[in-house]
Amino acid sequence: MIRLATMRLASVWSVLVVLSRSQRGRFAVAFAFAIVTTAILAVAGRSLIDSGWPLAHGNPTLVATAGLLFAVAYGFKAYGWRRLFRANERPGPFALAAAGGGASIMGVALPGRFDEVVRIAIVRRYPGCRVSVRGICLSLVTLGLIDAAALSPLATTAAALPGNSLAVRAGFAVLGLGGVGAAAVVLLFPRLSAHTRLARFRLVRWLAPRVTPCREATGAWGLVLTSWLIRAIAVFLLLGTFGIGFSFPLAIMFICAGAASAAFPVGPAGAATQITAGTLLLVVSGVEAPQALSFALAAQALLIFSGAAIFFAAVAW
Repeated sequence: MIRLATMRLASVWSVLVVLSRSQRGRFAVAFAFAIVTTAILAVAGRSLIDSGWPLAHGNPTLVATAGLLFAVAYGFKAYGWRRLFRANERPGPFALAAAGGGASIMGVALPGRFDEVVRIAIVRRYPGCRVSVRGICLSLVTLGLIDAAALSPLATTAAALPGNSLAVRAGFAVLGLGGVGAAAVVLLFPRLSAHTRLARFRLVRWLAPRVTPCREATGAWGLVLTSWLIRAIAVFLLLGTFGIGFSFPLAIMFICAGAASAAFPVGPAGAATQITAGTLLLVVSGVEAPQALSFALAAQALLIFSGAAIFFAAVAW
């Protein structure tokens, strides 16, 4: 039995590797996911018309606590992002928090990954900003790698949980291994930039003083990991108030599924892809489709509202 399960997991793993290496495979998966997302959005619109706003059915205290935790998570991620800049160019934490909140608002309309443009624009236009656009772009690339590295222990835990199908466990395993690779890249950056043979390249000379040192990268990883854990606690509370049941493993899987959906290069709005990924994960985990869709809508809406509150508070400050 164990050998058969291992062989099945290996076959699923090989298919995922082939798809990830092929440009047509990645596009086909992304296109199929976009079609599924569009269909789920249509069902979501019908569900809102029939049953009303999903947040209205939750416990007000737990919903408010979850919203507060989402806002705190934005703060931890902003401080983690701040450590990726040079000491003399670091934007203020309010600028980075406003960028994260503004990106969550625009994620309702913009396709996945386009919210990074919003982050760059907000940070660059914030009063007192001393970092260039290229510096912000470099920090966002590094933040994306650290995000993946911070999700790695959560995804690895989700892959090891019993009761999931082999395909789901293999997907979480890929996400966990991707995080390990991302961490290796972040730790390798300082060594490559200090290599004398590469110093003749102009890009390497520009990167050398701006690459995040290992100590700062480790500190940023801890802050971003804390941000993800706080989000998982918020989702844990929402699972309870929506009648699905207080389950921290399910909350971790929900967070990982939403984060993994951001890797798709094409598709509808970024928020829509996260709703789709969360809904599919809950359905696969045994939750009824209408309840799963209602919960995914409520969680994403609360996350956007928290980001909007952070954005407007930072701008007002």
